[in-house]
Amino acid sequence: MTPSYKHKKKPYHMDDCLPPYHPNTMINPSINYNLTSLSSSSSGDVAGYFISRRLFFLKDIQILELLLALVVFITIHSLRQKKHCGLPVWPVLGMLPSLVSGLQCNLYEWISDVLCDRNGTFRFKGPWFSSLNCVVTADPRNLEHLLKTRFPNYPKGQYFRDTVGDLLGGGIFNADDEKWQRQRKTASIEFHSTKFRQLTTESLLELVHSRLLLVLENAVNNSISIDIQDILLRLTFDNVCMIAFGADPGCLRPGLPDIPFARAFEDATEATVLRFVTPTCIWKAMRFLDLGSEKKLKRSIKDVDEFAEDVIRTRKKELSIQSEDDKKKQRLDLLTVFMGLKDENGKPFSDRFLRDICVNFILAGRDTSSVAMSWFFWLLDSHPAVEEKILAEICKIIGEREDLDPKTPLVFRPEEMKKMDYLHAALSEALRLYPSVPVDHKEVAEDDIFPDGTVLKKGTKVIYAIYAMGRMEAVWGRDCREFKPERWLRITDGRFMSESAYKFTAFNGGPRLCLGKDFAYYQMKFAVASILYRYHVKVVKDHPVVPKLALTMYMKHGLKVNLVRREESELQKYLNVIH
Repeated sequence: MTPSYKHKKKPYHMDDCLPPYHPNTMINPSINYNLTSLSSSSSGDVAGYFISRRLFFLKDIQILELLLALVVFITIHSLRQKKHCGLPVWPVLGMLPSLVSGLQCNLYEWISDVLCDRNGTFRFKGPWFSSLNCVVTADPRNLEHLLKTRFPNYPKGQYFRDTVGDLLGGGIFNADDEKWQRQRKTASIEFHSTKFRQLTTESLLELVHSRLLLVLENAVNNSISIDIQDILLRLTFDNVCMIAFGADPGCLRPGLPDIPFARAFEDATEATVLRFVTPTCIWKAMRFLDLGSEKKLKRSIKDVDEFAEDVIRTRKKELSIQSEDDKKKQRLDLLTVFMGLKDENGKPFSDRFLRDICVNFILAGRDTSSVAMSWFFWLLDSHPAVEEKILAEICKIIGEREDLDPKTPLVFRPEEMKKMDYLHAALSEALRLYPSVPVDHKEVAEDDIFPDGTVLKKGTKVIYAIYAMGRMEAVWGRDCREFKPERWLRITDGRFMSESAYKFTAFNGGPRLCLGKDFAYYQMKFAVASILYRYHVKVVKDHPVVPKLALTMYMKHGLKVNLVRREESELQKYLNVIH
């Protein structure tokens, strides 16, 4: 009977290498059962297996070593580029990693450090096939070259127009050539007219005394902290809307209501600036897909457009029913002025063009003054000696009045504003250190060379860093980071002394010099003097103060302050010195 081998599996044994035993089977002597050979073959297979595994392992080690060596080489090579280019230059990514790092902290200080290290100019290399390549400069010689000497060769350019076009449209800050010249000429005539000056001073006086001081007095009476940046933004927003649209949005009314147009305008400027640090193909894809900041921008611009369209529609209706006498008496805001003009084809300007005009002037008039005053009050808090000098100057000027009545609320007069040289100097010093527009953009129309030797090819984007210029020792001396209003005063008589527009570019320079510069100074001096004469402005302890990444340099967390009413004895001290 043949034995069964299925019921139980035996442990492996060397004999298993032999054919199974069968009782009827004879051992065939012709078969050579070489056990030694079998044993050697098995050992050879095992050894071969381990050798092959070792070879593969060695190959893996070699690949890792090669990759590590390549990474080390690329890193060393990229870091060595910093010596020649100012920043490490990485394959494919260019200087993008450094830019991302700068965005995590204070981008403007980061740019300043690089420019100081590179003697005022460096070439930023963005990722391959991106739109981030540009030349960044803070050299006054270069600024005079692009803003004045070779002005026609440095327009805003297509890249800038594409980037901010959704918000600013074809307005003056986004226009070039004849379109810009036509708007500039019309606005210039209006800005220098007697009626316009009267409109601006009267509207500002009304806002300061009927709204601003009431809001501040309420904060003092209730012992509450306020965000002075928000208050000042509301003041300038109401003021510029009266000038641009002839409409009062009421941002500074009691209770400080939330105004959808104001909120939408701020959101739109924040979303727009993100495009400048994002590759064009990415933000355009986000816009197409309606994602992230582009979704926010689209929604915000829709709200801005609705407000503008409503104002334009209402104004047209008002003008259509006014008599000729009424039209002569009306307040000539910018919207009304442009409504009465014709385009190059002799036709009235479109509603879209009128919208663009007003939005551009609101951007300029709202943010620049309010942001400058916010940084001014922050600086003043840590420089009490400067505050004392400003107060002494104010008291000296009002002390010259023959009709000064302590019982009557003090209202500053336009001619008194012109005499406030030290206050003018202090505001200029704040703007030097914290310009409302920290960087600006141009594009090269034809090949050129900067005075410092930088070669510029057609289409090159040029960023001039106004914030960084205020921190250049070569421009402002070793004390460039100090808040020192005296640097703006003549030693002989203490009168204000202006600086070159290419050294102090807070209001731009050349043909694009800010049309509203004089009004901005008047607005700031009037508001600041009205506040400081009545209150001490003290920044809340440990309040974080850092700039926000936007078209204008807001404080990221606002500026929380406590107001302390000035005692009559304190003011009398300065007035007695005068008399």
